[in-house]
Amino acid sequence: MLDLSAIPIVDQHAHNLVRPETLSELVYLGSFTEGYAEEIVSEHVRETLFYRRSLRDVAAFLRCAPELPAVLAARDKLGFEETAQRFFDAGNFQALMLDDGFVPDKILPTEWHARFAPVHRILRVEFLAENLICEAATWADFEEGFRSALRNLPEDVVSLKSIAAYRTGLAIAEPDAEEAETSFELLRDQMETGAATRLADKPLNDWVAWTALEAAAAQALPIQFHTGFGDPDLDLRYANPLHMRPLFENPAFADVRFVLLHASYPFTREAGYLAAVYPNVYVDLGLAIPFLSVAGMRFVVRAFLELTPISKILFSTDAHVIPELFYVGALWGRRVLAGVLEETVQAGDLTASEAESAADDILRGNANRLYRLPA
Repeated sequence: MLDLSAIPIVDQHAHNLVRPETLSELVYLGSFTEGYAEEIVSEHVRETLFYRRSLRDVAAFLRCAPELPAVLAARDKLGFEETAQRFFDAGNFQALMLDDGFVPDKILPTEWHARFAPVHRILRVEFLAENLICEAATWADFEEGFRSALRNLPEDVVSLKSIAAYRTGLAIAEPDAEEAETSFELLRDQMETGAATRLADKPLNDWVAWTALEAAAAQALPIQFHTGFGDPDLDLRYANPLHMRPLFENPAFADVRFVLLHASYPFTREAGYLAAVYPNVYVDLGLAIPFLSVAGMRFVVRAFLELTPISKILFSTDAHVIPELFYVGALWGRRVLAGVLEETVQAGDLTASEAESAADDILRGNANRLYRLPA
């Protein structure tokens, strides 16, 4: 078996840890599922293969019994910062790329994570838009504010990201400015009644995603898109990356590098095909690794390697909330990738040296080049 433990990982899509005072037993359990219904978290997550496997991995690392009370007690004994440091050290990360738009009111600052590895930001454009809508009195104010923010990005931002799949789907169309303005005004009216600011109307969502793509083209920035499975806020029918084909073929976005997150599971082969035929499309293994069963994780790696160029495959953990997810993501990412690459050698697809090079590219090399990360 290939030993990939010495290859530092560029985690090209993850999220900030939550502040320790917000972490309860239910929040801890909820970190192992994309569901958020109380019954799912309190009862059914314990019956998933991912949770049971991960609990044993974490317990073995902490040298305690493979039971949730024992794991929580071991974490408390070490303290939050020491627990996090040990899990990140064991994960062996070269760099972390963090989307800080997930539960932003509960997370630790992005810069806090630099104690574990160099940190780069992923800017979630819907989160940016929602914040600016709260401040804008008119459509003209919002439009100029959003475009200006994308023109003047902070230096630590290395990629944009869209969660259009969660809101109105990936069939993103060239926007009609008048319809987008009407959507903006409706949202502002809802805010006046005390409703939360949430992009949920297609004309405005399409305008935000399209404007972000224009900014990515102008600044030669990659842009990540949530694709495939996620929490129940998402309609899986509209999260298939095949809906994005018109964007890949649009001459205005020919130089935009699209990253399809989460192995687009269960549309993994579709995503792999897109990356194989469109020069500006890349795929990512995060969330599928480590959330799926071992067989499922092997499937997504095998499915990509059926057709996708090795140079187009990226690795991430999509870890969030707790440091354990960074650790198990790195652990199983290396383990599964090593096993599948060994199969390619045995099948005659790759030589042993080519398999080693492929592992290095997938775990860090491709991301270093794509995002132009410092050496």
